[in-house]
Amino acid sequence: MAVGNVSVPDVIYPIDGIKLSATAAGIRYKDRDDLVVIEISDKATTAVVTTKNTFCAAPVRVLREHLAKVSPRYLVTNTGNANAGTGSDGKRRALDICTALAEKAGVDTNTILPFSTGVIGEPLNSDAVIAGLDNALANLAPDSWLAAANGIRTTDTIPKLASQKIDVAGTSYHITGMSKGSGMIRPNMATMLGYVATDANIAADLLQEMLSAINEQSFNRITVDGDTSTNDCCVLIATGAASSEVIDSPEHPHYQPVFDALAGVFVRLAQLIVRDGEGATKFMTVKVTGGQTTQECCDVAYAVAHSPLVKTAFFASDANWGRILAAVGYAGIEDLDTEQVDVYLDEVMICQNGGVAPDYTEEAGKTVMSRPEITIHIDLARGDASDTVYTCDLSYDYVKINADYRS
Repeated sequence: MAVGNVSVPDVIYPIDGIKLSATAAGIRYKDRDDLVVIEISDKATTAVVTTKNTFCAAPVRVLREHLAKVSPRYLVTNTGNANAGTGSDGKRRALDICTALAEKAGVDTNTILPFSTGVIGEPLNSDAVIAGLDNALANLAPDSWLAAANGIRTTDTIPKLASQKIDVAGTSYHITGMSKGSGMIRPNMATMLGYVATDANIAADLLQEMLSAINEQSFNRITVDGDTSTNDCCVLIATGAASSEVIDSPEHPHYQPVFDALAGVFVRLAQLIVRDGEGATKFMTVKVTGGQTTQECCDVAYAVAHSPLVKTAFFASDANWGRILAAVGYAGIEDLDTEQVDVYLDEVMICQNGGVAPDYTEEAGKTVMSRPEITIHIDLARGDASDTVYTCDLSYDYVKINADYRS
């Protein structure tokens, strides 16, 4: 069961220039939508970031090639099969899907970007995907975000959506996005899959810069199990429908409000993935302050967030806080003065100057550990840098879900 507020937005704003559909193609699951198509206006700009996993999936390799040639017009996503670890056959199947969709939509094959998610190492039933394309194209609609968010799910227990409207100097901007991911989450660029669109008019180069910066503080700050997927991709689309005036630099008066609104949507989508982590019962924020650099803050935060011993202690509400100190100690900061380190669980100081805090009690620690949402604050007391990572606990159900994933 997902942790905390994971509700779908009361209002999901359609984005002028974007249409979506979801259909059941029978790729892996019966009677379940598993094929999603997104149509993009030919006036839009699109930015993409992809996984840094060297064993990246065939569709990732194909979309990189297509992006280098022309702006995309269609995104096609299948679930149930990652089409990863499939060699040249997998790439051929991804290209076959792109070619079929291009012919049906009347566009160039290079304008099709393929995405896949699911089991690694099994041949993709590309024939089933292609057979579902006619129905997907026939049902494209601007208000199908919820259906699409459900269509890209695998082990996700909830659809993950965020939507926002802002008004800037008389111009209304809309942002809507969806993501999927629940396990194999330690993004090294993004989440397993994320799609965000806005009707803002943003220059292509600037859009890519914005995506990279926002992604770094959202999808690149989450972990469920420390595994970087072969299929991670995140897409940001700006259709330009809201205004003819182009946001072309950070100095543009509309840049910062739009940037901040986009960042809010990205952070919400990223946190939803952690809240819906496989088997998760607790949502944990690991905040590290007092570092000399952002990188060392991240190193410490991820060491704590990845630790199976820390994560299982939180699952059991066991205030075994020495596990946190152990993780801080192996994070790789060789000149760390441990006698300056303080650690808090929410408002409770558990460690002061490298040892147990004078006022700490086991009862106070257990009370905090029993909460469904907890902040671990680690103060390194060696500089002004800080950073934050979001993670979840590690439960019995995580093992069950992944032990039975292919069955």
